Amino acid sequence: MSFKILAINPGSTSTKIAIFEDETEKFVKNIKHSAEEIAKFDNVASQFQFRKDIILSELKDAGFNINEINAIVGRGGLVKPIESGVYEVNEALINDLNNPPLGEHASNLGGLIANDIAKSLNNGTKAYIADPVVVDELQDVARLTGHPDFTRVSIFHALNQKAIARTYAKEIGKKYEDINLIIAHLGGGVSVGAHDHGRVIDVNNALDGDGPFSPERSGSLPTGQLVKLCFSGKKTEAEIKKMLKGAGGLVAYLGTNDAYEVEIKAKEDPKYKLVQDAMSYQVGKAIGEMAAVLKGKVDGILLTGGIAHNPFLVDYVKEMVGFIAPIKVYAGEDEMRALAMNGLMVLRGELSGKIYK
Repeated sequence: MSFKILAINPGSTSTKIAIFEDETEKFVKNIKHSAEEIAKFDNVASQFQFRKDIILSELKDAGFNINEINAIVGRGGLVKPIESGVYEVNEALINDLNNPPLGEHASNLGGLIANDIAKSLNNGTKAYIADPVVVDELQDVARLTGHPDFTRVSIFHALNQKAIARTYAKEIGKKYEDINLIIAHLGGGVSVGAHDHGRVIDVNNALDGDGPFSPERSGSLPTGQLVKLCFSGKKTEAEIKKMLKGAGGLVAYLGTNDAYEVEIKAKEDPKYKLVQDAMSYQVGKAIGEMAAVLKGKVDGILLTGGIAHNPFLVDYVKEMVGFIAPIKVYAGEDEMRALAMNGLMVLRGELSGKIYK
């Protein structure tokens, strides 16, 4: 028996949808939303009907009968910290998606829209979310920072990291839960995670600026200098937050968040090369830290995300950490496939849907 899965991934300026029949992608669409369209709404929650209607319209125009869908998987939002997995949308999850404890983000709409469409079908089709960015499997020693007023928080590219981990495990003929991996997601933000037998026991907070710097994020900064800046009167709190996330990294050094532009200019311009090398260096150093977390028992190092297309960065990292374990590159990311495959594994009984509490 084959299964059809609808994947829904709302972003700040787009809504991505895809239909898979088993492992085969049958339809994918990236629906762009203009700034003017988004500006009509007071907040993310008020965009619900607008985005749902567009999804249904696109599917109808493409000739798909949504009554044939067996499962709908939406991108999970900023809900409470949870273990990795696929969660059936229930009342507790709906409440936290509507009143997100960690703040508003368009991804909060994924589970809500998936649930509303599933309920309208009235045929037993269920709605799920899978591996939201708040997946938290940190070991206790990784949570302590050095001061009780601060706690390390797990926010990272969980969906892509977990999907790539399972892909690699399958390629080497093993189960994800039986191996140790270090995975570096290299995109607008960078997250480097230590995967210990299926659990991410340590990872940098890629949302708030922990870890290596990236195209838009400053990464970990010297705390003394940061404190001095905060009380200097030169910047407001909002400006400092923007400096850490949105105007840091490549933007701060080079005035662009386009990693490909930096890759090209780095071939001729020493300044661009130095910044690119520094970003590569910080990624390699973070991978080395995670090797220590796993006590040197590493079955593979996986590089993923859009910047993994950059051969200079990849070679730099390989030279730094190639001695630790085999390195495999999965350039780019395929969140739609990752969402759909999580739904497919539940339909096939390979994974059990978890209960959000």
